[in-house]
Amino acid sequence: MESYFALLKRGVYGTYHNLSQAHLHRYLAEFDFRHNTRKLSDAERGDALLKAAQGKRLMYQQPRDAADA
Repeated sequence: MESYFALLKRGVYGTYHNLSQAHLHRYLAEFDFRHNTRKLSDAERGDALLKAAQGKRLMYQQPRDAADA
């Protein structure tokens, strides 16, 4: 638990500087991934990331249906 919190704290202070409560689940998901893959090499971590992202679209907002327009 301490190593997870240390990784999160370093990320907040070093990368993000501030966390939005609305997107907190996204920050935590990123640091979950980092913690769970901490023993992998950078290449292995990149492969795991690409494999997990395959077939998914990253959208800030859900697109509106044609019926809503």
